[in-house]
Amino acid sequence: MKIYRVGGAVRDELLGVPVKDRDHVVVGATVEDMERLGYRPVGKDFPVFLHPVSHEQYALARTERKTGRGYRGFTVYAAPEITLDEDLARRDLTINAIARDEQGALVDPFDGAGDLERGILRHVSPAFVEDPVRILRVARFAARFGFAIAPETMVLMRQMVIEGEADHLVPERVWQELAKGLMEAKPSRMFEVLCACGALERVIPEIERLFMSSAEAPHGGMDAGHHTLHVLDYAAARGFVLEARYALLFHDAGLLFPGTSAPDESVRLVRDASERLRAPTECRDLALLAVALLDSVHRALELDATAVVELLQRADAFRRPERFALLVSICEADVRGRPAGAGWEFPQAERLLETLATARTVDAAGIAARDDVTPIAERIRVARVEAVDAALRQQRR
Repeated sequence: MKIYRVGGAVRDELLGVPVKDRDHVVVGATVEDMERLGYRPVGKDFPVFLHPVSHEQYALARTERKTGRGYRGFTVYAAPEITLDEDLARRDLTINAIARDEQGALVDPFDGAGDLERGILRHVSPAFVEDPVRILRVARFAARFGFAIAPETMVLMRQMVIEGEADHLVPERVWQELAKGLMEAKPSRMFEVLCACGALERVIPEIERLFMSSAEAPHGGMDAGHHTLHVLDYAAARGFVLEARYALLFHDAGLLFPGTSAPDESVRLVRDASERLRAPTECRDLALLAVALLDSVHRALELDATAVVELLQRADAFRRPERFALLVSICEADVRGRPAGAGWEFPQAERLLETLATARTVDAAGIAARDDVTPIAERIRVARVEAVDAALRQQRR
C-alpha cells in the first residue's frame, strides 16, 4: 500500500501558491484495508475516504471507462492492481496529473511540471473528450492562472462542442464551474475560452449574443460582450462578491432588446437564464435588480426627490441597504470598468447612498402611530421625499 499526494495540491505547491485542499491516491489497497485503518468511506461513485485525524481525502487508485454521454457516463474500476500512472492518466490536464510520494519525490509521467513552467493547459490523453465538464474546467483554470490553451487541446474542446458532448452538461456542474470562474483573478479569460471553442453558445447563449450585439455606442465602440469582460475583470480586481459579479455578467442584457420593451425583456432573460443555470437566489435577485434599475442609477443626478425615493423603493433599499450598495457598485463598475474609464468619477454613488441614509432617518414607526386617514405607506413615502428634497437642496447650495 502506497500513498501519494496528487492533483491541485502538488500543482499549487509547484506554483508557490497557497494549497487549499490536499487529496491523496492510495495504490495497492482495498476498501477493507482502508476501513481497517480507520478511514471513513464517503464516496458514492467510487471509493473515497476521509483520514481519521486530518479528514483529508484519500481515494483508491482507479480507472474509468466511458459508457454514456455526459460526465456521469463512466464505469469506475478501483482495485489494488491499478498503478499510480494509470490513475494519473485518467485526469484532465497535465498540470493536474502530478503526484508526490511519501518521501516527497515528484511523479510526473505527463510533464505537468514542464507545462506549469511554460504556462500551458494541455490535456493528458484523448480520453479528455469523454467528460464535457473538462471544457469548463479548462476555461476556469485559464481564468485562474492566465495560462494559454495548447492548440491540440483547443481542437478537442471544439470537437466536443461540435459532436454534442457539451449539450450533456448538467446545470449543477455548470453552475459549480461558472461560480468558481467568476471568482477567479481574471474571469474574462473563462468566457474568452468558452467563446473560442464554441461552448459559450451552448452553456450561456445569452452572453454569447452580447458579442454579436450591434449596440456599441454605450461602450465607446466596444461590443457589449467585450465590455462585459472588462467590467468582470474590474470587479475581480476590487474583490466583488459572487452575487455582484454574476449581476455584472448580465447587466447589459437590455442591449439585446432595442426599444421600450427592453427592461421587461431583459428581466425575463435573466430570470430564465438563472433558472436554467440553477443560480442561487441572491445571485439571481441582484442580477434582476441590475438589469431593471441600471439606467435609473446612471441617471441619479437628474432625478428629483420623488424619483429618487421611488428608485429606492423599487430596489427595496430601505429593507436591504447592503444589497442596494452592491447595486450601486455594479453600476459604477459599468462605467469605470471600461478601458478608458478607470479614472472616471461616478458621483451617482455618493448621491444615492447619501440620500438613502437621509431617507432612512425618517421615523417610520412614529408616522405609523399617528392618527391619520392617509394610508401609512403613503405618509412614510411623503416624509422620505421631503427629507430627500431638503438634502438635495442643501447639496445644491
